[in-house]
Amino acid sequence: MKATHWAGLGFAVMAVAAGLATLGLGLTLAGYDGVAALSAMYRGALGTPDAVLSALLPRAIPLILIGLGIGLSFRAGALNIGAEGQFYAGAVGATWVGLAVGSWPRGIAVPVVLIAGLAAGSLWALGPTILRLRFGVLEVISTLLLNFVAEAGVSWMVQGPLQESSHIYPQSDPLPLAARLPGLPGTRLHAGLILAIVIAVAFWAFGSRTLAGLQLKATGLNPVAAEVMGGINTRRVFALALLGSGALAGLAGSIEISGTTFALFQNLSPGYGFTGIAVALLARLDPIATIATGLLFAALEAGASAMQRDAGVPAVAVYVASIGSAAIYLG
Repeated sequence: MKATHWAGLGFAVMAVAAGLATLGLGLTLAGYDGVAALSAMYRGALGTPDAVLSALLPRAIPLILIGLGIGLSFRAGALNIGAEGQFYAGAVGATWVGLAVGSWPRGIAVPVVLIAGLAAGSLWALGPTILRLRFGVLEVISTLLLNFVAEAGVSWMVQGPLQESSHIYPQSDPLPLAARLPGLPGTRLHAGLILAIVIAVAFWAFGSRTLAGLQLKATGLNPVAAEVMGGINTRRVFALALLGSGALAGLAGSIEISGTTFALFQNLSPGYGFTGIAVALLARLDPIATIATGLLFAALEAGASAMQRDAGVPAVAVYVASIGSAAIYLG
């Protein structure tokens, strides 16, 4: 990253630190033990190797991927607010295909499962893309509304076509071993982290080293000038960016199924699609910085769970602090 990017990331870290300090003070004023709460938060995110490998890093993978997708669409001027729904679409697609390829070799089954999720996420973004380009419907509205449709669709799926064999629990059957990502034994960490980092580096190279990356930025900065002066087909760039953003969110959903949960169920996402927006914005849409901000928000989420469990402080307090930190940074 450039020096200015490192400076921006440093300021982001300071903003989060200010938010956490405010959180500790607020908890103390509310009658909680602020020091104990922040200590529990640290232990839950970074306190032990197991916390890092089984709580922080697995949470960071979908946040990084979704953040990269949001960054891609936002750079082209496509305001995709539907990553949550695209994540669920990818999870459904991955589950459906994963349950069908259990007898395949793992080297073939896993890529097919991931591609299924990627394709499902992209298809979920296709409707908003067509609505915007054909009828002028703002993608902010259409993608946001489709989040609720996706959540309802998952609820129906796990109580209908994809419900587990005994038809007792509202979830799918677990994916067969052949359809699961390889993981680090004894932890919840899996190969999805490597894939997320590789994609981030590839996106950085695309944005800073290719003509297509320059066209993407130009479309987002001024589509009229890009089309008139640069001869860029801004409609095509816009469409590809929005579809690509949906594809990455869908890939995040398929990786969550194939690498972490191994089954589809309601409330699979703790809000990854919305947190991913903050991840991308805090990184200033920079792919490499998105890795760092994804890890940062994953640490906050892992710490929030531990803080609620060990210190009796509602986890939502951390999300309030994280929103405040983003406001400090962006404002």
